[in-house]
Amino acid sequence: MDQAVGLRKNGNGELKQGGFVAKDRPVPRQPVRVMAVSSGKGGVGKSNVVINLAVAFDRMGLKVLIMDADLGLANIDILLGLAPKYNLSHVLNGQKKIEEVLVAGPGQVRIMPASSGVQELTRLTDEQKLLLLELLDGIETDIDVLLIDTSAGISDMVLYFNLAAHEKIIVVTPEPTSLTDAYALIKVLYSKHGERHFRILVNSATSEAAGKTIFAKISKVADHFLDGLSLDYLGAIPHDSAVTKSVLQQRALLEVFPQAPAAQAFLAVADTIRKTQPSVNQGTIQFFWKRLLNL
Repeated sequence: MDQAVGLRKNGNGELKQGGFVAKDRPVPRQPVRVMAVSSGKGGVGKSNVVINLAVAFDRMGLKVLIMDADLGLANIDILLGLAPKYNLSHVLNGQKKIEEVLVAGPGQVRIMPASSGVQELTRLTDEQKLLLLELLDGIETDIDVLLIDTSAGISDMVLYFNLAAHEKIIVVTPEPTSLTDAYALIKVLYSKHGERHFRILVNSATSEAAGKTIFAKISKVADHFLDGLSLDYLGAIPHDSAVTKSVLQQRALLEVFPQAPAAQAFLAVADTIRKTQPSVNQGTIQFFWKRLLNL
């Protein structure tokens, strides 16, 4: 007979209820959060943002995989002083397994290097897509967050990854062209593909107040012209000379200058993301791969 009260653990870590002993039920695993990090223009520090958010998540105990999807300027490996031997194209042609392609980053962060293989995803046969889906499915249990560093601009590949990802983070700077181009990216995803939810992160801001002012500018325009759009302010990363120093050392800022203002800001932004669930149902990582592979 079931009893609803009187649960307690015995010395073996089992739940004891009345005269019966019941094993602890495993805590359901949270879905993998897939985030595309994009920008309207290059030079806004997007890849550096991806790296340091990854390290921040890692320090929170989350397992992180970075997918470098910037085909034109694959910066992740350069910024971290890495020289990957293999990439996704070696998986697509059957030479390597997924786990053999991934490289170790800072902490426990892992990286899937950029390659033309990313672009090849749009040209796979149905059989290849199903095989790749099976291979990718094997890494789900090893990650909590998948961060996708897309190219800048509004190319088909940028749209491709943003449409597949559960969450979309747009990086802007105080430069007027950055705001204009970021709005153009948001507008295309909104008007042509029906995307409604975006998060804005201001990089290289002179202050938190300045970051909020920049967000207010893009938000005002979006509210006026794009009905039903949801823009959330993630925060501002301050302009910090330590960022340049870490780039020159080819190390993550949070590794070499953890007390720098920008490093602390990255931790705060990562914490905000961790505590805030996406505005829409994020689904599962299989859902992401299926959308990405158009299955």
